[in-house]
Formats: sequence, C-alpha cells, structure tokens
Amino acid sequence: MNAQLDSFYPVICTSDVTESRAFYTRHFGFEVVFEADWYVSLRRPEPPHYELALLDHTHPTLPAAYRRPVQGLILNFEVADVDAEHRRLIGAAGLTEELALGSEDFGQRHFLLAAPDGVLIDVITPIDPAPSFAAQFS
Repeated sequence: MNAQLDSFYPVICTSDVTESRAFYTRHFGFEVVFEADWYVSLRRPEPPHYELALLDHTHPTLPAAYRRPVQGLILNFEVADVDAEHRRLIGAAGLTEELALGSEDFGQRHFLLAAPDGVLIDVITPIDPAPSFAAQFS
C-alpha cells in the first residue's frame, strides 16, 4: 500500500537564496509564500499551484554530508507556446540560452537556460513525435 501524497515539490539547495528567488519570481511567475534568509517557499498563484522551494545549502537542517549546491537537476516547464517564451526569456529578458530552440523527434520543441542556482530550465511545448518514437508512448 502506498502512502497518501498530499503535496510534492522540489527543494533546491542553492548558494544564493536571494538571487534564485528573484529568478523564479521574475521569470516564471512564482510568488513567495514563506521567506527566511535561509529558505524560501514559492508557489504559482493560479491552479494547480505548482510549488518550488529554495534552501541555503549550508543550513544545519541538512546533514553535513549533503551540504552542497544542487548539481545535475533539470526542471521542465511545459508551456503553450515555447517560441513566445523563447522571445520573452532569451530575447527580451536577455537570459543565456544553454541549448538552442529546436524541435526533437521524441516529441518536444524546447530550449534550455540555466538558473543562477545551477539548475537547468527546459522550456517545452509538446509536439507530435516522429514515427520512430510514437510507439514508445503509452
């Protein structure tokens, strides 16, 4: 039997909570629901109220062996119009593109940028996959 899951959200261990907070609120519409100098809880105001939290990687609530900034994490942001988001984030906001906007045979049109906390942000609009990938979807 599985436990009932009432909520789920990632907590990103970062070396600069303030800079990461500014990034996610400015560029992705999150609002602050709790803030301390070492932890910030963010939430999108419209349903389904996606959540994200930021934690100072040196905080003593983390076991000592895990007190390091995040590495190897990608957050996928699925949007209705990835081309418009590319113009907004890369063109107008001047963020650095880490992977150029393009369409993938596996069914995504997307681009990647990096958040200041080291997380990669993959901005995606699903598209029809190529026939070679279509059978892999359930």
